[in-house]
Amino acid sequence: MAGEDLIELKFRLADGTDIGPSKYSPATSVLTLKEKIISQWPKDKETGPKTVNDVKLINAGKILENNRTLAESRLPVSELPGGVITMHVVLRHLMPDKNSDKLHKDPSKKTGCSCSIL
Repeated sequence: MAGEDLIELKFRLADGTDIGPSKYSPATSVLTLKEKIISQWPKDKETGPKTVNDVKLINAGKILENNRTLAESRLPVSELPGGVITMHVVLRHLMPDKNSDKLHKDPSKKTGCSCSIL
């Protein structure tokens, strides 16, 4: 049956609340999942993602790429027969506005650090 091929997912937000669970086809793209998260983002949250670029999806310690499908992302479906897979949702931090005191400033600018990663 087609229903048996579906993958059941829920999305865990940083505060511990969940979006879902819902069932998805293995052919569903990560980009589509992010769009679904944005559309179902809890209205009572102070801040939320505006675009798919504001959202990172993490499963089994790996950041999932927008252009991949669930099947290509190698979800551990076989390890959880009939189970719900929890993906973690991480929002990208907004860069501070030079004219706004609401967001934290970049720490490297406070200390004058000009470090680079090799």
